[in-house]
Amino acid sequence: MYHIVCGKGVDQLIEHRVLTIDGKDFQAVTVKLPKTTLLTISNDRGYIMCGALDVGLLNNVLADRKIIAGRAVGVKTIEQLLAAPLESVTLEAESIGIKAGMVGSDALVKMT
Repeated sequence: MYHIVCGKGVDQLIEHRVLTIDGKDFQAVTVKLPKTTLLTISNDRGYIMCGALDVGLLNNVLADRKIIAGRAVGVKTIEQLLAAPLESVTLEAESIGIKAGMVGSDALVKMT
């Protein structure tokens, strides 16, 4: 059994905001977990994420899904995720010109 809790303090754990980059909207989500924070910025085509993203899993086990994604490590905020070079990207991301080393915001623009 589980309970869904809404109210004071819950909104401090999950933050959602809309970012506009080159006139295109993206969804930025921050999830604060014990000892770590999950970060992701996405649109309807793909996403970039913090180091929790398993690019190998996306390329191998989920290859048939053709997921466009990139991973940045050592980031702690959405702003850092936008500015950081991507450490790794999926094969599908490479197919549209996104490369490891590319800054997060530049990769997002290629997803539009």
